[in-house]
Amino acid sequence: MHKFFTPAENINMDEGKITGDDVKHIYKVLRLVQGEKVVLNNCQGTEYLGEIANISKTEVSIKILEKLDINNESGVEIYLFQGLPKSQKMDLIVQKGTELGVTEFIPTITQRVDVKLKGEFKKLDRLNRIALEAAKQSKRSLIPIVSDPIDFEQVLRRINTMDIFLVPYENAENFGIKGVVSDIIKNGKINKVKKIGVMVGPEGGFEEEEINKLKDAGAYIITLGKRILRTETAGFVATSLIQYELGDLGGIV
Repeated sequence: MHKFFTPAENINMDEGKITGDDVKHIYKVLRLVQGEKVVLNNCQGTEYLGEIANISKTEVSIKILEKLDINNESGVEIYLFQGLPKSQKMDLIVQKGTELGVTEFIPTITQRVDVKLKGEFKKLDRLNRIALEAAKQSKRSLIPIVSDPIDFEQVLRRINTMDIFLVPYENAENFGIKGVVSDIIKNGKINKVKKIGVMVGPEGGFEEEEINKLKDAGAYIITLGKRILRTETAGFVATSLIQYELGDLGGIV
């Protein structure tokens, strides 16, 4: 069954409507017709089972059948602070990060970010569109946000807004996410960890000075293993491990 996001003001208890690019996609690509059932999400996490009542070239009217008791979001919120990568790697990071349950993507400018990227990053509309499409495909209950880029000093100020903050670093040895989990269990905080920050460096990695500042600000500096991962891979791996240890990957038993 196909799923669509539409603003909350477009839905009431009896009917809803879909507008924008999804309309053409519905009748021209998916070839849905009157009477077919769809799931409608109000962009705030509430979902409804609906039936297509009418299709025009500008709007699809939906008859609301029932409110659904569905929540496909993880119990933890993951905020990915991603050092700005080159080329279109950010597209892949947003797409796959959305599938894995990232709550917010924060493009980050560190010392080793390519100089050109520092003044030319203007992809937010495109990236948020990628997040929307990935949220539909993976049946997320919420659409993650791709925020405006921030600098390193702003990251430092946000560390204490997170329950834990993780920084994968190629020179870290032995201590990884398993160690972090053991640490928070020992401190009796396992059930209090809801907001998790993850910071991934750009292609060139982090300067040692940056790592020291992150550590002093309270971040865990961790390893993801013996093999060096690309910047677009490190976030996926860290997110997957977090979701497995603290979130909803891997099942209940």
